Amino acid sequence: MLARIIGALMVGAALAACSAVKLAYNNLPEVGYWWLDGYVDFDPGQTPRVRDELHRLLDWHRREELPKIADLLQQAQALAAADLTPEQACEVFDAVRLRVLALAEQAEPAGTALALSLSASQLDHLARKYGKVNAEYRKDWLDRSPAQQREKRYDQFLDRSEDFYGRLDGGQREFLRQLVERSAFDPRELDQERRQRQQEALQLLGRLQDEKPPQATARAALHAYMMRIAEPPPGPSRERQRRMRQESCTTIAALHNQTSASQREQAARRLQRYEDDLRELAAPQ
Repeated sequence: MLARIIGALMVGAALAACSAVKLAYNNLPEVGYWWLDGYVDFDPGQTPRVRDELHRLLDWHRREELPKIADLLQQAQALAAADLTPEQACEVFDAVRLRVLALAEQAEPAGTALALSLSASQLDHLARKYGKVNAEYRKDWLDRSPAQQREKRYDQFLDRSEDFYGRLDGGQREFLRQLVERSAFDPRELDQERRQRQQEALQLLGRLQDEKPPQATARAALHAYMMRIAEPPPGPSRERQRRMRQESCTTIAALHNQTSASQREQAARRLQRYEDDLRELAAPQ
């Protein structure tokens, strides 16, 4: 759980508006602490340990991972100037995924210690938090008609695309809308898988609380859970994940190939600013 949440925070910071990247990154331990606290409600003994571990995790990430992510951004700049194939988009996607997995693995010891320290009341708090998250997701997605869901998804893609390329013209917007219309994205499938993962997490954490296994055994169990999310076993979940990955790569490449030279130049400049910010953050203080 710790690795997944902090991983999401790291990715969020990397994708934030360029002017906010450094501020967001430097504040990740504080933001991460309050996010985690919202899930499990730390007790006074856990709080200082969690804060210390988050700072250590950020120090490691700054030293070991930021240069690698900056290199990926540099590679992406070269790709931005020309047409893009789905295979090239997937290569970038997979490279980012490896960096998130590296972060998750680095967070495993601290995440394991935290998992073993959770009480029954904290697991109840986590279950209630999951319930709130699920209710918000239902309001945002499941209570909408299919047409409203597609419109929401189109608006999201449009905002992200224009933040990157600048304003899309009418033809590009229509092309993006057609991509969304053809998408296999199903929020109900996603909701079902999320709920299943939540139940697996609660069951796993409950077993750890009851059995109090050695640290190594607990870490192996948490690692296996994380890897089932990263690479589901054969079955519908794996097929859905692979289908959506391929669709995302195809969509990214197709939209990029509709952009003008000036839009690609803007995208390259944005990537350059991201790279500059990350290299500055990675420099010895």
